[in-house]
Amino acid sequence: MKINKLTEDIGWNFDNTYTLLPDVLMTKQNPIHVKYPKLELLNLDLAKELNLNFDDQEKTYLSSLFSGNVLPNGSNCISQAYAGHQFGHFTMLGDGRAVLLGEHLTNENKRFDIQFKGSGRTPYSRNGDGRAALGPMLREYLISEAMNGLNIPTTRSLAIVTTGEDIMREEISQAAILTRVASSHIRVGTFQYLATKNNIGALKDLVKYTFNRHYDHKTEISNIALSLLKGLIDKQISLVLNWMRVGFIHGVLNTDNVSLSGETIDYGPCGFLEHYDPNTVFSSIDNQGRYSFVNQEIICHWNVSRFAETLIPLLADDEKDAIDIGTKIINEFTDKFKSQWIVMMKNKIGLTNNYPEDEKLINKILSWMEKNKSDYTNTFRYLMDNNFSNEDIYKDESFLSLQNEWIRRIQKNKETGPKYVDIMKKNNPLIIPRNHIVEEAINNVCKNNDYSKFNDLLKVIKEPYEYINNTDYFQSPAPLNYTKNYKTYCGT
Repeated sequence: MKINKLTEDIGWNFDNTYTLLPDVLMTKQNPIHVKYPKLELLNLDLAKELNLNFDDQEKTYLSSLFSGNVLPNGSNCISQAYAGHQFGHFTMLGDGRAVLLGEHLTNENKRFDIQFKGSGRTPYSRNGDGRAALGPMLREYLISEAMNGLNIPTTRSLAIVTTGEDIMREEISQAAILTRVASSHIRVGTFQYLATKNNIGALKDLVKYTFNRHYDHKTEISNIALSLLKGLIDKQISLVLNWMRVGFIHGVLNTDNVSLSGETIDYGPCGFLEHYDPNTVFSSIDNQGRYSFVNQEIICHWNVSRFAETLIPLLADDEKDAIDIGTKIINEFTDKFKSQWIVMMKNKIGLTNNYPEDEKLINKILSWMEKNKSDYTNTFRYLMDNNFSNEDIYKDESFLSLQNEWIRRIQKNKETGPKYVDIMKKNNPLIIPRNHIVEEAINNVCKNNDYSKFNDLLKVIKEPYEYINNTDYFQSPAPLNYTKNYKTYCGT
């Protein structure tokens, strides 16, 4: 294809530092060409943040660009190698259907990976076709934009193209390629891969590179590996607590889905809590509840423990000393998570100072929600605004008693900063991408090529904390039976 002269004006600015790491971490790999690329979605808001301008580009060119048929100047395409514990079982993995074009630098010198997901077979495909179905790519686009609107660290979605091909998953589906934007795609599984190879030199290089790319290195660091371990624990605790703040369930929190940047990555079998049940699972293959809502703390702890194991050779010269150092840091996780969980929940109910009974009150609210199967999002909004919902459940004597207890506690607040209502508004969204609405929007695209419902949902989730007229539909939970039976899939 002839390159349009206007492509020089898009603003790509690639600086591919990851490719300078040892070759064991990657394989040179271009996207596999497709016959009939068609641009379906382009995230102009994100493009603006990246200082990219697609305004004057023909749609045929953009279709070729975001399918990988045409590569931007400065890109250096690779597939990354990594491993992972998937449902507790260790597996050698790698980008089986993804290609990293390179690292784009914005005008503010912020660095972002630009990756194609669903771009064809790679050396890591393990007999897979390397393609992605349109439905799961639409889900990732939608949920990642929702997470960004919820102020939760996340990868983003820049574009989706269909390839004109059909692929077989649960059923015959259109193939699609998603352009994912991330601070990086370095995972716990990347370190596990090198640990398995027993390549200490490459491990040292990766530790130094990751720390310099994602962590504060303004002060002198005596042991970068130890600082990286502490930093990852802090980032992961903060991330998972943010998920729990809004009722998000990742669904497949394997070590290969734990990003060293602290961003949410991979939106496969994910969903949002509606009727509160801490044991809720949405993944079709999670039969044991490993990745349930309440277990996200335990799995986060387990994942960072696996990361600590990979760093043993770098934590101390003596192996026993290294294990002792790593164990001490890992053992601090539970207390850290618990104390920060209490802070997060106090923000959700607007408590601005400390009283011994605060945790008891939090648990009473959650117990009431579980017993009465109330909506996780709407209950917290109703606490601060009795006009928010007209559901009978909030008129029940048991709730009114609980609400009065909460009001008495709020009256003990010593307001030295934002008032409790402002704090609650900041921490409790009005809108989440409710599972039944997400499914309806995606199905309407896949079956009818109709983006109207998808775009309507996309619009409201970008401002989830703000009052918008006529949003009752987006605030209403699905029937209880729907939630009980709701399952999502990986899409591979």
